[in-house]
Formats: sequence, structure tokens, C-alpha cells
Amino acid sequence: MDNPFAKYISIEGVIGVGKTSLAKELSTRLRSNLVLETYEGNPFLRKFYEDPGSLAFQTQLFFLVSRYSQLKQFNSYNLFYDYLITDYTFDKDDIFAQLTLSQDEYRIYQIISQSLREKLTAPDMVVYLQSDPDRLMKNIMSRNRPYEKLISKRYIEDLHKAYNQFYASYKKTPLLIINVSTLDFVSNEDDFELIYSLICNRKHNAGVEYFNPEKDLGV
Repeated sequence: MDNPFAKYISIEGVIGVGKTSLAKELSTRLRSNLVLETYEGNPFLRKFYEDPGSLAFQTQLFFLVSRYSQLKQFNSYNLFYDYLITDYTFDKDDIFAQLTLSQDEYRIYQIISQSLREKLTAPDMVVYLQSDPDRLMKNIMSRNRPYEKLISKRYIEDLHKAYNQFYASYKKTPLLIINVSTLDFVSNEDDFELIYSLICNRKHNAGVEYFNPEKDLGV
């Protein structure tokens, strides 16, 4: 990887977009340390998907503390590894919190979240994988995780909108947005190489860059 700036890269996107798959492939290629989110450990998640109005606060706080516990171990990642790849950012919690919590719950969440965020190192670059809700639902159903069978398309549509709004004004770190609606970087080596080259060739001082393969490749 030619870009010495992006040592800590976080992959983001809505459920089903392929964050973990891409993070694993990048980690293998870069021989980096890899941090993956642990969804299965959340004891409230299944009941939340059954009824999003219930246990939202407990679900959100569990994820918040879990993500913090994982990431705080790597504040000095550069002392031990050339690269660090994660399949989430700590900031993503705010997207879900605003979508699922009541106003009173969100105020409490913000107090806790802010105190934890100040203790963490920010990524050098965030890669936001953008996809349409139909493709996301197809991916979710195809991987056949029991607790994800309860996810509604309406919930994915709301998340899709919330993610787009969040990253439309995101300025905390350099941001690369890639529309992957028509890409299959898990099964298609050319698609993976395309994404890999976009990440590797990203300018170190760039703010926000957007790549749409159909438009940029003249399809």
C-alpha cells in the first residue's frame, strides 16, 4: 500500500453491505491487525429485531460499551502493527441511537458516548460502502443468520437513509464513499481489486471522495 497516511482504516455501511468481508480481505492483503464487531454477543439483539420499540436502549448501550472495549486496546496500534482494519467505527453508534432511542434515552446515551469517544484514536480513513436497500436485503437473507431473519425492509430503508444523512455531513476523518450496489467484491476478484486500488491510491490530504462505478467507468 503506497499511502503511508491511512494506517488505521475503518469500513462502514448498512447491515448486509459486506463490511466484514471487505475488512477481512483488506487485512489479509495488508497483513494488518483486524478488529471485527461482535454482534452475536449482544443478548438483547434478537428481541430488538422482533420488536424495535423494545430493548432499544439496552441494545444500544451494550454495543456502545462493547465497541469501546474493543477499540481502546488499539489506541497505540502503530507501535505493534503497520495497519489496523476495523469493520465499524465508534461513531456509527450515533446513527442507530438517533434512529431507535427516545429523546430522553438519547440524551443519556450522548453523555456516555461522548465521554468514551474522547479516549479513542480516530481512524485515518473511513470507507463508507453504500448500497441500495434491495441489494442489502438480498445480502442479509443470503447469509442466513437466524437473528437477522427478523430484520424488516423498512428498518433497512430507514438505516440506509440515516447512514446517507450521517456521512453527507461527516468531517471528522478523510472519507471515501464507494457505491457497491452493482459490485460483488466477495466473489468477484476484479471488483475487490477495484475497491482495493481506490483505498490504496487515495490522496492523504483528501476530505471526501465519492466513487460510483457505473458513472466513473462509463457504464
